Amino acid sequence: MRYIFHPEAEKEYSEAAIYYKERGLKVGKAFIDEVEKSISKILSAPKTWRIIEEDVRRYLLLHFPYGIYYTIENDYVLIVSVMHLSRKPGYWKNRIIGNKIFG
Repeated sequence: MRYIFHPEAEKEYSEAAIYYKERGLKVGKAFIDEVEKSISKILSAPKTWRIIEEDVRRYLLLHFPYGIYYTIENDYVLIVSVMHLSRKPGYWKNRIIGNKIFG
């Protein structure tokens, strides 16, 4: 199975990676590695993690305060958000309106 980032989720991921890289190359690399490994785990068993709302599921990173919010589509996983867990909950909901076209 493949995955696609919602454009805003990709932006969140990129901004978080830059933030951690600015704090040190090791921590930046550790963040990226953990996100990539988390995505691999999601792809290997996408129904494993609990549903947060409607058909959106959440995978919590182990060493960073982030969650990966995603939906399971017919032939791919749509990553809706790479969210810092202290952000306002639910801000990402407008990204999944209707048939999940990136509106």
